[in-house]
Parts: sequence; structure tokens; C-alpha cells
Amino acid sequence: MHMTRSQFLFFYFVMTAALASGLALFSSASTITLALRSAAAGIFVPLILALTAAFVLDPVVSKLEKYHIPRSRSTLAIFFFILALLWLSGSWLVTYTQQMWISLLQDFPRYSAGLIKYIKEAQISWQEEFPLLAQYDLTERVREWAEKFFAFLIVATPKSALKLGSLLILVPLFAFFFIRDGANIRRSLIALAPNRYFEMAHDLSYLISRQTARFVRGRIIEASIIGLCITAGLSLTDIRYAPLLGLFAGITNLIPYLGPLMGMIPGFTIAMIDLGFGAQFWWIVILYILIAQVILDNFILIPILISRYANLHPLLVVVAIIMGGKIYGVLGMIIGIPILSACKIAFIQIRHYRRAFSLPDTGTELPH
Repeated sequence: MHMTRSQFLFFYFVMTAALASGLALFSSASTITLALRSAAAGIFVPLILALTAAFVLDPVVSKLEKYHIPRSRSTLAIFFFILALLWLSGSWLVTYTQQMWISLLQDFPRYSAGLIKYIKEAQISWQEEFPLLAQYDLTERVREWAEKFFAFLIVATPKSALKLGSLLILVPLFAFFFIRDGANIRRSLIALAPNRYFEMAHDLSYLISRQTARFVRGRIIEASIIGLCITAGLSLTDIRYAPLLGLFAGITNLIPYLGPLMGMIPGFTIAMIDLGFGAQFWWIVILYILIAQVILDNFILIPILISRYANLHPLLVVVAIIMGGKIYGVLGMIIGIPILSACKIAFIQIRHYRRAFSLPDTGTELPH
């Protein structure tokens, strides 16, 4: 079909307008998506911390409810009790922690230089034994890592103080509503499910929330005990920064497999530089590896607190850690396990319901 000039111009303008509109919509969608991602990134950490606080405090609130205290008043009572404890210990604790942190930042170059010295000596010895490793300069890699990490600490410390102020406001606020209205929120979400899947949605919600709550409480208790054990054991020596080292060991213990190893590095480094390879150093090695990890964590805490609630294959745990770390850093490595566990429960329960309560296809015609 032959197009006239006017038809061609009309077609050209229509296509141009369509392409311009499409590009404008795509640009707007990208801008909106980036804005939503930025907003979600700012609210994600407070929500996760608030959910963790809600999982930990919910049993206490439920216990108070049994004494005929309304849930709102029980929640407020718990929050006021925690606030009073923080108020009584806050001034001393903040000053002590701030002084220790400033001292650690001042000592960081000395510790990194000492660690690099030990690594360089070890590198010379193993390169003599294994000439193939002569190409790998571990000393330079550690030096670059230490410089980047120290620069990150210098820049991140003021930002972390600002973030901590916002967390102190948002986390208690979100946690209060999660504890008080958690059951109502869950019921409202379940009510959105079609009637055919209502019972399955109800059971899934109950099982996932119960297992996640028990897993989170177990991990928090486990990390707290490990941190207190490390702090108490280090306090028996002349090592500096025992409370910070115990806190770091407890937090990193939340990351399976890799976390305990990460938590040992600062303690071993400070012990090597300040104490040398004497009796105190080997006591610290025994404390971290044998007492805290092998005996306390692997033989006592994990079988009692964790194993029943995270029945996952080690390969799946490693995959969850890697994927969580890629998506959201250290926090993603920590929450990857409960998310994977929830997905496993959902898969098993959906499969069970499809087998046990399979319904006829409503789309087929009924016989006359």
C-alpha cells in the first residue's frame, strides 16, 4: 500500500510521540524505583532490629498478660523497665565505651603494623618452603585491607553516631507496634488469602512465625553467652579492650561458620602485639577456640538452642550466607538463615496441602 506524504508524516509523529512517551515512562519508573530502593534501604535495618526485639520481648509480654494485664500496658511496662536500666547505666556506659573506642582507633595503626610484621615473617618462611607461593604477596594485601578498613572506621564513626540516634527512636517505636499488634497484623494478612487457601495460609503463618521467633531468640541468647564468655575470659588476662572484643565476638558469632573465625582475629592480633607469645596468649587461643566455640557453642548451645529450629543442610546454609552477604552485607549474612528456613517451611507445607487437600479443577465443566 502506497503512503502519501501526509500519512507518512502522521505516522512519523505518532511513532516519535510513542517513543518519547515510552522513554519518559521508563525514566520515571527508574527514578521511582531508585527512590523506593533508597527509602527501603533506610527503613530496612530499623525494621529488622525491631522484629528481633519483638521476638525477644514477646514471651515476657505474653507472661504478663496471664496476670490480666492488658497487652498495651504490658508492652509499655517492659519498655519503661528497659529505658530505666539504660538511664541508670547510660551515662557511665556511654562514656566508658566512647573512651575505649577512641583509644582503639588511636592504637589501630600500631596493631595493623605489628600484624603486617608477623605476616611478613611468616610469608618469608613459607615462600622458602614453597617457591610457587613467591608470586603471592599476602603482606601487601593485608596492608591494603588495613588501610581501607581504618579509613572506613574514621569516616563511618560520625555517620554511625547519627544512625544510632535514629535507630534509638525508630526501633522502639516499631517494636512497640509489632509486639502490641503483631497478632492482629498477622490475622489481617491471612484474611487476604482466598477461602480455598485460608487454612494453609493460617498454618504457614503460625509455623513460620513460631520457628522464626524461636530461632531468633536462640541466636540472640547464644551470641550473648559467647560474648560474655569471651569478655570474662579475656578479663583474666592483661589484654586491653576486653569488653569490645567480647562484644565483637558475640555479634560475629551470629554469622554461621565464618563469624566465629572473624571474631577471633582482633583478639589474637591485640594479644600478639601487646602480650607476645607467652602463657596469656595461649590462654586466649584456648578461650576462643576450645572453650567458647568447641565446648560451649558446638557441644552445648547449638544442640539446645539452634538445632531444633534450623534443620538445614550445611550447603544450604553456606548458600544463604553468600547470597545474603551479596544482597545486604553482614546483616544479610545474619538474616539469610531464618529467611531460608521460612522458605523451607513454606515449600514443605504447600507441598503437603497440595497432596492432602487437592481439590478438583474448578475450570473443568461439570457433567450434565
